[in-house]
Amino acid sequence: MKSHVRSEWQGAILVCRKCGKKAGGGFGPKGKTSLAKALRKEMHGGKGRKAKLGVVEVGCLDICPKRAVTVVDTRHPGEWLIVRAGTPVEDVVGRLNRSADETGGEGQP
Repeated sequence: MKSHVRSEWQGAILVCRKCGKKAGGGFGPKGKTSLAKALRKEMHGGKGRKAKLGVVEVGCLDICPKRAVTVVDTRHPGEWLIVRAGTPVEDVVGRLNRSADETGGEGQP
């Protein structure tokens, strides 16, 4: 049995699965894509373990905003984002990259 698997991730974006379901998508060009899927596509940093930044859907984060999704950037665990449905994904990516740049973290490749 392998004891570990290597990854290129420099951090992870945690997206609340329950919020995403309640928002019913609300992201992407037609407004029907989940935030996690839209972020994976927009980050352009690779796929799966080879990505620079992972996007992972997690269980309920107990914030439960109406028509919005809770997002945690593991590079800044003390600052959680509430992303309203319909917010352009480019704005969310820009905010995540700006936060990383302010503390010297890695942004988009």
